[in-house]
Amino acid sequence: MFVQVCLNGARDAADGAVVPLSPVALAESAAAAVAAGASDVHVHPKTPCGRDTLSPRSVAATLEAIRARVAVPVGVTTGAWAEPDPAARVARIRSWTTLPDHASVNWHEEGAEAVAAALLERGVGVEAGIWSGTDGAARFAASPLAGRVLRVLAEVTDPDPDTAVESARTVLAAIGTAHGRPVLLHGEEGGTWPVLRLAARLGLATRVGLEDTLALPGGERAGGNAQLVAAAIALFRPGLRAAP
Repeated sequence: MFVQVCLNGARDAADGAVVPLSPVALAESAAAAVAAGASDVHVHPKTPCGRDTLSPRSVAATLEAIRARVAVPVGVTTGAWAEPDPAARVARIRSWTTLPDHASVNWHEEGAEAVAAALLERGVGVEAGIWSGTDGAARFAASPLAGRVLRVLAEVTDPDPDTAVESARTVLAAIGTAHGRPVLLHGEEGGTWPVLRLAARLGLATRVGLEDTLALPGGERAGGNAQLVAAAIALFRPGLRAAP
């Protein structure tokens, strides 16, 4: 069973104090999530004012803080919102002084191939993000880099709990054999828990964390990433009761 914890995402202080933003807070949250059973960490490094960034200083500070607390792989985002210009995104990656174990690349974004190539050149694993409702799957299917990625992230962006599972099945069908790479399936907001239940039924890797949802399966607000991880693991192990 592989459960990645997505610590913070593009959320900011407006989402509440429970969302970790600083390197110290991220490290603490990562340690608790790994203790709860997370196998891997995905994080969005932040500027001092709380914006997502690919700057080498912020990436290094975040990675070093988390790695001081956990021994599992740690990855970062390369989302276009953190650096809209594709050439600048590649330049940022080439300037990193501390490297993540892996980084997610959203395949529908302009410049995805160049970003993935820059990561691979530096020995960083690539998570190919295939978002529902985009042409990411078609682009990935035609990519010469597809067979070299670490895993494929089937990312269901449909937040409606009534339709998210169907959206998940659609994106999984579009991904197909994923060039033989492992597939991680996850949802977001209201679709998070229905999609995680589907991942459990299909035996797929998944992820959960405050990036994807602020709520536990019953709708209560989560007290942190560890609580979300414990609830996700309980879906994969029906006899296990998630901690309250």
